[in-house]
Amino acid sequence: MPSEQDARMQAVMDAVTGPGGLVEITHDARGFAVAAKLPATLPDLFRFACGQYGAETALVAGKERLTYADLDRWSERLARSLAGGHGIRKGDRVAIAMRNAPAWIVAYMAAAKAGAIVTLINGWWTPEELAHSLQLSTPSLVIADGPRAQRIADTGIEVRVADLLIDLPIAQALAPLIDGVAEGDLPAVSPEDDATLLFTSGSTGQCKGAVSTHHAVTTATYCFVALTATLLGAFYGGDRNNLPGAPAALVTVPLFHVTGEIPVFVASIVIARKLVLMPKWDATEALRLIEAEKVSYFVGVPTMSLELMQHPDRGRYDLSTLLDIAAGGAPRPAAHVPRLMEAFPQSNPMMGYGLTETNAVGCTNCRGNYAAKPSSTGPAQAPFVHVAIYDDDGNALPPGERGMIGIASAANIRGYWNNPEATAAAFTADGHFLTGDVGYLDEDGYLFIVDRAKDIVIRGGENISCIEVEAALYAYPDVAEASVFGLPDERLGEIVGAVVRMRRGGAVDAVTLLEFLGGHLARFKLPAHLWFSDDPLPRLGTGKIDKRALRERFTRQMEADARAA
Repeated sequence: MPSEQDARMQAVMDAVTGPGGLVEITHDARGFAVAAKLPATLPDLFRFACGQYGAETALVAGKERLTYADLDRWSERLARSLAGGHGIRKGDRVAIAMRNAPAWIVAYMAAAKAGAIVTLINGWWTPEELAHSLQLSTPSLVIADGPRAQRIADTGIEVRVADLLIDLPIAQALAPLIDGVAEGDLPAVSPEDDATLLFTSGSTGQCKGAVSTHHAVTTATYCFVALTATLLGAFYGGDRNNLPGAPAALVTVPLFHVTGEIPVFVASIVIARKLVLMPKWDATEALRLIEAEKVSYFVGVPTMSLELMQHPDRGRYDLSTLLDIAAGGAPRPAAHVPRLMEAFPQSNPMMGYGLTETNAVGCTNCRGNYAAKPSSTGPAQAPFVHVAIYDDDGNALPPGERGMIGIASAANIRGYWNNPEATAAAFTADGHFLTGDVGYLDEDGYLFIVDRAKDIVIRGGENISCIEVEAALYAYPDVAEASVFGLPDERLGEIVGAVVRMRRGGAVDAVTLLEFLGGHLARFKLPAHLWFSDDPLPRLGTGKIDKRALRERFTRQMEADARAA
């Protein structure tokens, strides 16, 4: 039976998305909900929001503070430089490869205004991983910071790179791209034009490029705007003056991930929520910034909120403005929810479930409902999102039955870049994206994720393809068999485990093998536990290695080793 909170939030959401509401909805040709009167392209969205909020502080990074007018002015100037002297044309890929910084945000806004497809590069990749993404997306320009520019150079791929000093004030940081560069006219951008290209690690090894239209990205943004307005109406009387301070978000997740890109960055621009950037995660610095900048919204992988609630100096900081502590990108252990509520009694836990391919939309569980059902990711973000469960034959299943989770909305990607086969396999006939996760819906429509069909590990919010790690292991000459799987971890949710059998006469120790892998894979993909087997790895009747049996066996082994330590 729906809770009192469910009923209250539904009533407010109906008003928010109904006629005359803040995010009044209509429906597209497929029957999916879309915003009726709000800008449907990123350039229009940025210009509209920045024009509304002008002199308000939009962004804080160290000592630098930029207003919405600043973001609009600098992104407009950079966009015209891209369209002019840099020769960027509508549909060209402009890649961003840098850590979180004001230049990242301005570059994103500018590339969108120039009609480019904003291509987000994982800042942790090795040159080998970068090479694949560059060959796949063929960007006309990469806007990078120093370390990523060097790694791109190490790929040996010829690509134009603008190497920015991103720690300098924004005018100096952007100087290599705008000083003395002729400006050009900006193209008209339509909702159905391609807007973004993000890379996603699935079960097939190397990453794929997930492409979204402007219509999809803006729809995803308004889904989160509607949810924020619903929380404001349901718990604070719909009046921002009832909040303990002006809305502010601590940006701890990478902006190149969809969580950082849309629900944190783009949605914050729309609702005038100040962004407070952290160049890298540090729990002590996070507590300091929450107090100093009166942060109201925190989102990160569950590891981060765990470190905050376990921090020995937490009580020394004034955290009274912190209203919501959200988690996304990785499952939060159910046991963390009551601990979080005890550690931050004035704050509210929140959990989101979405994917790169859905532009982060999906389900949300929050406040009292999250406490009541801490193992659930919550109900679909209606009216924008529909969630269904499918059996192996593609039939929708009733509540309580387990199957593949499908998400349908106008926010879904249009497909994978230059990969029609993968695109066709990813969607049902009625437009649901098949997530690769196994779960069920309860009678109240709450989603519970119970397993993963895709062969991936989600480590602290990073999707890791088991096949990719196995391929790197097999590249070592003496490895005869290899299997990679996820192991449970209290801090990161999952970590990478691997077991290998060496060829007869071959010998290598774990340190040497891990050093070899480090030359091919980003550090977060390396196995945290690596075992060697003298016997052939167990196989199923199909001939495939029995990964489930290995995962169960070595999870027990890991736990036994921990008890013995």
